[in-house]
Amino acid sequence: MNQTGEQLEGTPLIKPSSTDHPLHEAVVEACRSVYDPEIPVNIYDLGLVYTIEINDENEVDIIMTLTAPGCPVAGEMPGWVAEAVEPLPGVKQVNVQLTWEPPWGMEMMSDEARLELGFM
Repeated sequence: MNQTGEQLEGTPLIKPSSTDHPLHEAVVEACRSVYDPEIPVNIYDLGLVYTIEINDENEVDIIMTLTAPGCPVAGEMPGWVAEAVEPLPGVKQVNVQLTWEPPWGMEMMSDEARLELGFM
C-alpha cells in the first residue's frame, strides 16, 4: 500500500500461501474438514481461506474470511479451523486471523463448490 492507504497496482489483494511447504496439502485437507453451517460446502472450497503461510518452524498462519460480516459463527469459525489444523503431525502452532479485505465473493468458490451448490 502507498502512504494514503490505497492498494498499489500489481500488489496482490491476498497474501500468497506456502504451497511448496511439505505440510501445505495436509493443512488444506484439514481446512476442508470445516464447514460453513449455512452452506453445505467446506470453507476451503468456498474460498474462505485466503492464505496458508507455514514458516520453517512449522508454525501455520491462516488468514480467512467469512461469507458475511454478520455470519452467526464469526467468533467460532477461526477456532474450528485451528482445532482442525493443530493436531496434524509436524504442526507446531496455528494462528487463524479473520479479515474482511478483500470481501468474499462467489467468484472465490472452487468449481466443485459451484457445482455442489447448483451454480454450474
